[in-house]
Amino acid sequence: MPVRSSPLLGALCSLAAFALYSLSDITIKFLGSSYSPAQILFFSGMAGFPLIFLQMMADKQGGSLRPVLPKWTVARMVIVILNGLMVAYAFTALPLSQAYAIFFMMPLFICVLAVPILGEPIDLPRGLAVLVGLVGVIIVLRPGQLGLTWAHLSALGGASLGALYYIIIRKTGGVERAAVIMVYPMLGQVVSVALLLPLVYQPMSAAHLGLTGLMALQSFVGSLLIILAYRIAPAIVVAPMQYVQIIVATLFSVFYFGEPMDLPTVAGIAVIIAAGLFIMLRSNKGQATLPA
Repeated sequence: MPVRSSPLLGALCSLAAFALYSLSDITIKFLGSSYSPAQILFFSGMAGFPLIFLQMMADKQGGSLRPVLPKWTVARMVIVILNGLMVAYAFTALPLSQAYAIFFMMPLFICVLAVPILGEPIDLPRGLAVLVGLVGVIIVLRPGQLGLTWAHLSALGGASLGALYYIIIRKTGGVERAAVIMVYPMLGQVVSVALLLPLVYQPMSAAHLGLTGLMALQSFVGSLLIILAYRIAPAIVVAPMQYVQIIVATLFSVFYFGEPMDLPTVAGIAVIIAAGLFIMLRSNKGQATLPA
């Protein structure tokens, strides 16, 4: 049964989803000072399985877990495995402001990837906006001054893979069950990081295990909300809500982690946000849809 369109509800759902994603990212950074990204992802993934099974039991439409589009499901599994490791490593190794500056390139990458995968054209103004966004990243990172590291490259890879993931969600989200969209990538991620766990495992306190469970809950609820948002509202309504993440992250970066926000970082992030918003406004008349 089709879901009724509701732009306001879609905006609120996406706003809540991105706020939850920010809290999950902050938890990764906090735990990353004591544990490897693989260990964090393993325990948060294990904690997420019961939540998905509960969601499946509550799904009144029923249905099996057999993917309608198995090739795209495999692609999402591989993307989530690599993206999870790259993003977790970037958050543990970089200041939140730098990590988010790179991750905020995602809407720009989506604009580019929508051409070959969704067949959506990119016009000259949006092409120039992508270049402007790249300039914003350069302003933040200041090559030659800050010194680029593997963590910066990892963040860039995570942003690229995240864009590809949302393009696939856009292509398949109206066909696959929410449980199918969520369970296979999580299963692939848990199995893959479990292979690394014997090499990096450190004993975890009960409090820290509880935080991995909280991460799982935040990601689970956020995923449900973002899937719902894209089903009931246009992407132009949903995508700008992503920028609530930088507000949440900046507050924690400055007041909790003690990471300064200097002028070039603020200016670069502003350029990236402006470029992303311009692309989304250009997409409003159906030229391209941009998940965030």
